[in-house]
Amino acid sequence: MVFSNKPLHFVIAIFVACLPLIGFSNPTNDSIPTATSQENTEESHSKSAHAAHAEPADLKSEIRAFINHHVLDAHDFSIFADEETGAHYGFPLPIILWDNGVQIFSSAKFEHGHAVAESNGNHYVLHHEKIYKTDASGTLTGDEHHPTNAKPIDLSITKGVLTIMVVAFLMFILFTGLAKSYARNGGISAGAGRFFEPIVLYVRDEIAIPNIGEKHYKKYMSYLLTIFFFVWFLNIFGLTPLGINVTGNIAATFGLAIITFLITNLTANKNYWGHIFWMPGVPTPMKFILAPIELLGVIIKPFSLMIRLYANIFAGHIVLMSLIGLMFIFKSWLGSSLSFLLSFAISMIEILVALLQAYIFTMLSALYFGSAVEEHHHDEAHH
Repeated sequence: MVFSNKPLHFVIAIFVACLPLIGFSNPTNDSIPTATSQENTEESHSKSAHAAHAEPADLKSEIRAFINHHVLDAHDFSIFADEETGAHYGFPLPIILWDNGVQIFSSAKFEHGHAVAESNGNHYVLHHEKIYKTDASGTLTGDEHHPTNAKPIDLSITKGVLTIMVVAFLMFILFTGLAKSYARNGGISAGAGRFFEPIVLYVRDEIAIPNIGEKHYKKYMSYLLTIFFFVWFLNIFGLTPLGINVTGNIAATFGLAIITFLITNLTANKNYWGHIFWMPGVPTPMKFILAPIELLGVIIKPFSLMIRLYANIFAGHIVLMSLIGLMFIFKSWLGSSLSFLLSFAISMIEILVALLQAYIFTMLSALYFGSAVEEHHHDEAHH
């Protein structure tokens, strides 16, 4: 007699899926302890019940707060913190505010949001990584999440800004060395340049030339190379345990998209604008209908660049941190092991995504540049 293995596989799959819900190695004691005397039975029961209900909520809130802290920018560079002693290991960053003049002081004055900082008679408080003007006692008006206190113009060097400076300096050193190695070795790269040279050639031969054309690609190459390596390096820094999330910040991707938007439209030829405001080859009444649609497309293109990079990187960080948090929620050898394996697999995928998003941003930018400088010969086509 032959039995099908499909029902057996289904039962095993259900069993494995349910096992993470059961704790083995680190079971939590949710049972009510037995009181040793009749007088403290009710008190012990109420305390145990309260603890049993409060612990999961506190743990989930702590994980949620840690994820929010990881994906948001910060005014200091904290590597990690000791919850028992309250000590933070890292270094402060300069706070630069415009509030009736320039106010410059160290973020150490905030004591990680627990103290009021004073500068030239003005008092400021750090609340959810936003700086508000307050009094000496640190009073905030409004609700907890939306204070109504005045906010000075914040020009501080945050953790994200510092990372951008580090990446810019790193790129300057790497590619200056690559250029010098060409000059020293007669057009042959040396050192780290041997790794980056094929990537530079790929951006030129597979991204710039096919999308922009042999005639115009050179004037865009410097920007395309800069944006490719800049986004790639920032994405790689975001995968480190340092809590850096620059490209997952919509303000950063907005700035990159604006640069692409300005280059596209400032270098566009008359054919580009002619196809937007007076599209050739269509009836005249349709031109009035298509003109606002095409003009809207000019704005939508950089907007899609901004959202695509931001959403992919931000979502990747949230998924990865959530999977790591599941290790502490399951509290079982199997559940934590599965969460670890999933986190490891997602981390490997994120390394590929870091490169892929840099490629997509560069490819679409080159495509927009190509459409801006494309030459059309309608008169010759009709003959």
